[in-house]
Amino acid sequence: MSDPVEFYFEFSSPYGYLASHKIDQIAADNGRICIWKPFLLGEVYKTTGMAPLVHQPLRGEYALNDWLRMARYMDVAWKMPKTFPVNTIAAARAFYWLNDRDPTQARLFARSVYHGIFGEGQDLSKPEAVADIAASLFVDKEEVLAALQEQEVKDKPREETDKAIEKGVFGSPYFIIDREGFWGSDRLWMVKKWLQSGGW
Repeated sequence: MSDPVEFYFEFSSPYGYLASHKIDQIAADNGRICIWKPFLLGEVYKTTGMAPLVHQPLRGEYALNDWLRMARYMDVAWKMPKTFPVNTIAAARAFYWLNDRDPTQARLFARSVYHGIFGEGQDLSKPEAVADIAASLFVDKEEVLAALQEQEVKDKPREETDKAIEKGVFGSPYFIIDREGFWGSDRLWMVKKWLQSGGW
């Protein structure tokens, strides 16, 4: 069986949000499964020396328009959160805790978090808000809140971020297919062609 498509994303990444609507279907259409791997882009910036797009002159203004334009083109819900970038460490912790229990449920949780942040403009930075998202998927809210206080759960996103950096991940979204890296939602067409052709 062919290796899975690894989908690296930051919950605070608009381009990751947009890519999340397409990557599973692209993988499935080509006989692959897709593994979702949230990471902490802020930690990656310490390695790359970069800053969030909205903090970069010229590029920031372009990105704000581009996200809205891409959402219209893809016909997906879009509402820029008032506070951005978003603190998403609680969401990443909850994802990995859920993923250890039920990867399918964790993926549904990730989609719900993404929709909450960029589809509805919600502030999901607090553990309480993250637990509410999990509760909407029939996960016990108090159990989630308790898990988010466990040191092992707290450490997991940073551990996964370190692993991502070791693999060369430097932005969101980032896809690894057959040990080949593809950065950006605008590379989805290339991801599709790679999967269809077996690479070049």
